[in-house]
Amino acid sequence: MSFRRQKKEPSTLSMQEPIETGREGGCLTVLDVVPDSFVLDESLEHLEEQERLRQLVFQLEGRQRQVVLLRYGLGGQPPLTQNQVAQLLGISRSYISRIEKAAVEKLRQQLH
Repeated sequence: MSFRRQKKEPSTLSMQEPIETGREGGCLTVLDVVPDSFVLDESLEHLEEQERLRQLVFQLEGRQRQVVLLRYGLGGQPPLTQNQVAQLLGISRSYISRIEKAAVEKLRQQLH
């Protein structure tokens, strides 16, 4: 009787159960193909934080926004050094440093 009942119930599958064996003898297990919801949650949270930061950067005023975009490569461009940004904007590197520091502090306050 117990045997029949077990046949009707869905079988339990081990996460270590091999589902495919490669030519070199390596096994692909259920654990390898089932996504980890914790990692997925972390990825979604990270994407939400990135979007929030992007919105805050675009709320910065003129030069602060421009310096942050150029320094961190947020506008689809590669990140530039403070010297490169200074040359591009025609201002001193120390002024770029002060602008960047103020902008980053403003972003930090708005994020927390």
